[in-house]
Amino acid sequence: MDNATYCYSTDYTPLTTGKGGRKAAHTAIHMGAGSDKVPQDYLVWSLCNFLYVNFCCLGFFALLYSIKARDQKTLGNLREARENSEKAKWYNILASGWNCLVPLMIGAVVVLLVLYMRSSEGSLPSLFGEEGFQRFIKHFSQ
Repeated sequence: MDNATYCYSTDYTPLTTGKGGRKAAHTAIHMGAGSDKVPQDYLVWSLCNFLYVNFCCLGFFALLYSIKARDQKTLGNLREARENSEKAKWYNILASGWNCLVPLMIGAVVVLLVLYMRSSEGSLPSLFGEEGFQRFIKHFSQ
């Protein structure tokens, strides 16, 4: 657009004090109290828990509540979104705890088996059966 054809209104409000001596205009935005804060939906965390181990469908439930929280947040129903967000958070905490606990337990069993196999009385065939289990327990209880 060329400057010769551009028309602007002569009635304008400057942002700073100018030659006219008028004060600058300002706008205040009320953000609301802390309780009106938009809740998180924990969707990425829920997806990770859903795709990994997912014991007793905890990750699936977390994903469902995360999607519900996001939908309610989009609709503007913050109370319902906050409730679903809390449920998603707790399901994610439970699923993450389980997802960390299982590999630790498997690792502990593997370490105990390796230590037992390296001992003088340990061998794989002697581990099976009631007698082998009793020897295994007795070996580590000393």
